[in-house]
Amino acid sequence: MTLNDKFSALRTDNAPGQEIRQDIGDLNAIMRGGKLEGVPVDFSHGDVDAFPPTPGALEAWNNGFESGALQAYTEYRGAARIREVLADRLGTFTGRPVSAERELIITPGTQGALFLALGATVTSGTKVAVVEPDYFANRKLVTFFGGEIVPIPLHYQRSPSENGPDLNRVESAFKSGTKVFVFSTPNNPTGLVYSSSAIATISALAAAHNVTLIVDQLYSRLLYSGEDYTHLRACDVQPENLLTIMGPSKTESLSGFRLGTAFGTPSLIDRMERLQAIVSLRAAGYNQAVLDTWFQEPSGWLEQRIRDHEAIRDELLNIFRAADILTATPQGGSYLFSQLPSLGIEPHTFVRLLRHQAGVTVTPGTEFAPAMRDSIRLNFSQDRATAVAAAERIVKMVEVYRA
Repeated sequence: MTLNDKFSALRTDNAPGQEIRQDIGDLNAIMRGGKLEGVPVDFSHGDVDAFPPTPGALEAWNNGFESGALQAYTEYRGAARIREVLADRLGTFTGRPVSAERELIITPGTQGALFLALGATVTSGTKVAVVEPDYFANRKLVTFFGGEIVPIPLHYQRSPSENGPDLNRVESAFKSGTKVFVFSTPNNPTGLVYSSSAIATISALAAAHNVTLIVDQLYSRLLYSGEDYTHLRACDVQPENLLTIMGPSKTESLSGFRLGTAFGTPSLIDRMERLQAIVSLRAAGYNQAVLDTWFQEPSGWLEQRIRDHEAIRDELLNIFRAADILTATPQGGSYLFSQLPSLGIEPHTFVRLLRHQAGVTVTPGTEFAPAMRDSIRLNFSQDRATAVAAAERIVKMVEVYRA
């Protein structure tokens, strides 16, 4: 693989929060129906103005700043004091103790954790099982590190008992030499939460076939009414190598501080520390102090945030389903993954026109799996009224361009 090939895999054209600047003149040649007016809404990422960071975040950051060099130049793994606090909270939350000294690293966002995790486990020719659809960076980073992608289909439009990763394909992949399996639950982009039986099966299969598991649990605190969650690291049978990635960037709206964590097998954390030491040295020192607020939100704060997101989710689902736009119900997280009906234009063109004619930015489904060309992802962590108005404009655009 050439350098150009490696970096081609990291294209940022449609990366969430990274709007493409298209040439309006070129678009005019294929536009029809006129511009649909409305407040611009960027569904490619959450709105931290509509859902502000957790109370006390600024004060915690100020405390870190006032601590000066002691906080600015922490250990590469993160400040020992903060890791001690987090280890206790994360262990309680996930159902198994975490060693602050040996099993935990603070990273520049969960994106940084994912980079370090795959950098610590993937080399040229490593077979890596990647769920389709799943988080956009998984495929890109596996390719960048020279790994071979082994696709695992995710069923998310069936009945609840039939939804989930194709476990037969998982077992087949493990038997055929796959060494790493990376996935998210709740799944990004569909919001599907892996069932307890699926998690237990994956863990047991990985243990039997010596497969490293990397699980992204970024949205595991944002679960909707009646949903259960099983933490992989709480399973009775576990593989030798397991990493869990979590952070406060989404549910808690602390994305601007770029904070994440990874915790698990000590030897993998050691590798991740060595890699972080030459990539970023550490998560930003002053920012680490904000982690003091994580899992310490005021009473009722998290429950209200979940209720607010669930209300937006339900309203958007009603709008799309009334227009026959197939959309699975997310069990957690803040994403809708919608399948567009047959259109008279290419889906990628529709996404561009949607932004320019309707003022609505969405993420193309191909960011999450090559075959998802007819799908779009929306992060509905937005102001409710503007999100609803934007969803209605999407429906109008679909009607304009429907085949």
